[in-house]
Amino acid sequence: MKGNSLREEMNDIAEAPRKTWFWELAAGVIDADRCIECGTCVAVCPSNSIGVNELTNLPELVKMCTGCSMCWDFCPRAGLRYEATWPPATPEPVAAPVMIGAKPVELITKPDPADPYFSLDGVDPGAGLGRVLGAYSVRSASRNEDAQDGGAVTALLAALLKAGAIDGALVSKPSDDSTTPWKGVATIATNVTELRATSGSFYNQTMALAELNLSKYKLPVKPRIAVVATPCAVEGLRAMQSHRWPTGDHRVDAVTLSIALMCTKNFDYDSLILGDLELERGIDLRRVSKIDVTRGRLIVEYVDGAIALDEPIKNFHHSALKGCDECADFMGRSADIAVGSVGSDDGWTTVLIRTDRGMLAFDQMRGAFDIRDLGDSLALLRLDQLDQKIANQALQRKLDPLGSYFIEYEEHVKNYQYTERTPVLIRSKTAITVSQFRRSVQTAQLNKN
Repeated sequence: MKGNSLREEMNDIAEAPRKTWFWELAAGVIDADRCIECGTCVAVCPSNSIGVNELTNLPELVKMCTGCSMCWDFCPRAGLRYEATWPPATPEPVAAPVMIGAKPVELITKPDPADPYFSLDGVDPGAGLGRVLGAYSVRSASRNEDAQDGGAVTALLAALLKAGAIDGALVSKPSDDSTTPWKGVATIATNVTELRATSGSFYNQTMALAELNLSKYKLPVKPRIAVVATPCAVEGLRAMQSHRWPTGDHRVDAVTLSIALMCTKNFDYDSLILGDLELERGIDLRRVSKIDVTRGRLIVEYVDGAIALDEPIKNFHHSALKGCDECADFMGRSADIAVGSVGSDDGWTTVLIRTDRGMLAFDQMRGAFDIRDLGDSLALLRLDQLDQKIANQALQRKLDPLGSYFIEYEEHVKNYQYTERTPVLIRSKTAITVSQFRRSVQTAQLNKN
């Protein structure tokens, strides 16, 4: 089954075998309202054929698709079995000990059954907290009041920039458009001043990996970039790093460190900020100094310190991206470092070091933090279990970290047909809308029963 019969009808030319086109990605993900706006498809396209629509913030074809299949294969909601990017929970042995200050510390190579940081069987990447080489609660030693939670990400990146360990960091900054207050957009910060201006959190996706086209930034010929993004974007990044392919203008090869922001859901900007907050609840967005999701609540604070909103985050789930329900990677298992507020006291940030590269970066910059042991690992485990439960209900396939890396389009269609997430089929003469297709699915299900 194919998502677009136009190709088959053009000039009666037979299609080359096993090609998957952007149209399949559009049918299975974008038009099916499952896009998570990570930017992987833009970054992986070797012909620079995919861009970002400025109005919808969704991927779109900007020139001829070559049918290389890369956009489909690497999309975390399409051909990529995203959980296959999770490393085994047990740390792999390393040739040399990690240095903690001046003291060498051997990494744990076998799981301790009493240690919740590791899976009990040492194999399943989805068990426990996944691979963890170190777990801490930290806060910035500089106490930057503009930073979110403990300011750990800003402090780490600032220290790495000052030390010359990286040349830039892919982060989010406030939109320059006055009509879109509190909308995050992707940018590369190349110095500490630019980095400080990005402190804080935004709860819309930014197509982050699309910003890896570094041509508009002043960077060395061989730049070293740290990426801060949601777990889904880091999954796409890790897949591109482990299965190398020419990626057009997007410098995936420049990424030397990945930091995942722990995340259960991301939101549609128009629906959450302009709809729920400004229109429905009368929030004056011009006076807002901070928007935060913590301990299951959405909190909006004004510049004078007044709390403008404090509600359960579940009240806003209708504004979440639909594709987020299919994610079981709240804790950023594919990243070098994962950070979030869950598991730490107010004003502190939970930091999970997952790779040797992450440990090296963290260890080099210890002077930028106040550090103590992680306070509540069980809080992380509970939220992770809930996240995986929701994902198992929404995914129309088995969650299998040990399964094959890529999923064929035909298999995806087989899994998702007759569901509300079915690929939206575009035919030569008739365009089937989502609502029309859902009605046809309901009819088919009734007839089947």
